[in-house]
Amino acid sequence: MEYEFIDKALFFPEKGFLVIGDLHIGYNEILRQSGILVPERQVKDIIKDLENIFKSVKDKGKEVKKIIFIGDIKHAFYFEQNEVNEFREIIEFLGEILPQENIILIRGNHDTIDYTFEGNMKLYHIEEDIVFIHGDEEIPEIFNKKIKTIIMGHLHPCLILESGVKKEAYKCFLEGVHRNKKVIVLPSFLDFAEGTPVNNYGEDYVESFSIIPKSAILDFEIRAIGKNKIYNFGKIKDTF
Repeated sequence: MEYEFIDKALFFPEKGFLVIGDLHIGYNEILRQSGILVPERQVKDIIKDLENIFKSVKDKGKEVKKIIFIGDIKHAFYFEQNEVNEFREIIEFLGEILPQENIILIRGNHDTIDYTFEGNMKLYHIEEDIVFIHGDEEIPEIFNKKIKTIIMGHLHPCLILESGVKKEAYKCFLEGVHRNKKVIVLPSFLDFAEGTPVNNYGEDYVESFSIIPKSAILDFEIRAIGKNKIYNFGKIKDTF
């Protein structure tokens, strides 16, 4: 199935599926509770980014018919009322664009509480030969022979580029193959933190953290997100 990268999202134009990685709603609130002064604009930024993506899709003459969130929709591991309010604000925004049944919520390791309060979160979601999961837990269904593509998040990949004394981090997608399945890893949708550098996977990659082993992910290709373009930086193992 044809796909393209639009900002931090993955889009399937033929079907109208829009896939969003880790939102971590409430991340900024947790920082404020820890005494770190950050602005209260996480939800506003998420909605603005979504609006820009919807506009980009429309400008291409396409339509978002279904949106799939692939886990870690919330941040705190416990119940946090402010997260509930922010979650509802985003769902209400999306509800003006899509029917509720076309908003798919996948459970991530941070989603210890289902803020839909209706049990609507799923461990995985399948569309034809594509499975959408978070990526922290290996589920037998995702390696069914009928599945050809795995879409996941969880790893928050970014690429560190250095120029003299200056270092910059860029969110990125990862593309590769594991157990004969094409795998696409999405960056986090969270603006405040760029993510975990793939440049350090050679030393710091923890096998138990992801369904993709180190031996496989080092051969994944990096697709770094630029201002208006996606850049191919080759294989992860060549960035060390």
